[in-house]
Amino acid sequence: MIMYIRIAVLSIFSILCVSCANTSSTLADGSGQMGNLLLAEPAPMNQRSQLAIARYSHILGSTEIENEQRAQLLHQRGVLYDSVGLSGLAQYDFNQALRLKPDLAEAYNSMGVHYTQQMDFIQAYEAFDASLDINPTMEFAFLNRGIALYYGGRPDLAVEDFGKFYSKDATDPYRAIWSYLAASELDSAQALLELTALRKNLNEQNWATQIVDLYLGKITENQLLSVLIGGVESQQQLTDRLCEAYFYLGKYHAARGNRGVASNYFKLALSTNVFEYVEHRYARLELSLLRENADSPETESTKIQ
Repeated sequence: MIMYIRIAVLSIFSILCVSCANTSSTLADGSGQMGNLLLAEPAPMNQRSQLAIARYSHILGSTEIENEQRAQLLHQRGVLYDSVGLSGLAQYDFNQALRLKPDLAEAYNSMGVHYTQQMDFIQAYEAFDASLDINPTMEFAFLNRGIALYYGGRPDLAVEDFGKFYSKDATDPYRAIWSYLAASELDSAQALLELTALRKNLNEQNWATQIVDLYLGKITENQLLSVLIGGVESQQQLTDRLCEAYFYLGKYHAARGNRGVASNYFKLALSTNVFEYVEHRYARLELSLLRENADSPETESTKIQ
């Protein structure tokens, strides 16, 4: 969904085409069990991102620059670290940037995302609040704070932030999906009615609109995958879509009590290595939540795998 720098991965296009064509290899059958699913080996870290990190490090270590410029460079390097999965180094750079420039809204926003991933929600709220205090027009801070509120067990406040985020682009299916996810925590039936209303505004050319149709019961998982594959022009584009699709399929099954299937989908989202996508960032948090709920009553077909 949202990213800074895209990461290329190995081709799984042909594998998906086979699995979609073969009815014995459907992703989830009627019993809630995942069928046989072939996976490709994830790609290594992006070389250009690594070279860019090296260049930033050279500048930061050998050049006399003003604190404000150094803070900006630290934040940019932190974003690059994030893009290759080095979250600890990224967080360190964001913290250093804020020490040099305490009014750097982007760095507060980045820190808030990391706090959310770590389930340190109070710190996350404070970081996003600071970001919006400095720059009230920072659009994605509303999304990120909404996500923090959603995972922090405050869906009523999350709905407000997602609503503000959605109002900036009513054609974006991802904005509609997050609004729905938060609203469903309050009233699932009403949330479906609201999602049905939002569906009328969505961009038909955006493949992710079909994720909304899946949630509304208009299409099946196999149909969603067919749409996902259609029109793909590169391995990178396919991998990006897979990261998104796997995450939202995980959420779809988690809501239906299919925790084993949901767990597998979140693991698949992580396997894409699209580190900077929202869906990749929170797939691991979703797995943690599933494990926390593992002691809840469950049937044999829904045990976490």
